[in-house]
Amino acid sequence: MLMLALFTTGLAPCLPAQSSAKAGRKILVTVKPDYPQTLKTAQIGGLVRLSATVLPNGTVAKVEIRGGNPILAESAVTAVMRWKYAPAPSETNEEISLSFSPH
Repeated sequence: MLMLALFTTGLAPCLPAQSSAKAGRKILVTVKPDYPQTLKTAQIGGLVRLSATVLPNGTVAKVEIRGGNPILAESAVTAVMRWKYAPAPSETNEEISLSFSPH
């Protein structure tokens, strides 16, 4: 089961989220990353840390991998590129942590 954890607001498990030292923008639309069955079966999971550049209109323009398993990170990047944030006056950088759990 894929769990996305929001460390700063305490949302329920399995909800998409972001973790940030600053307030951050509200996430309007999320897409769950693909969690390959072979990795689940092999009990391979972990935390993937990303940094997303979000345009004023809420579209994710770029995602950089900050850490985590490279195979899981690729799935995380693909999903976050499809996320949509609330509009803001300027471009922002959002720090995101996604947790993949085989349990």
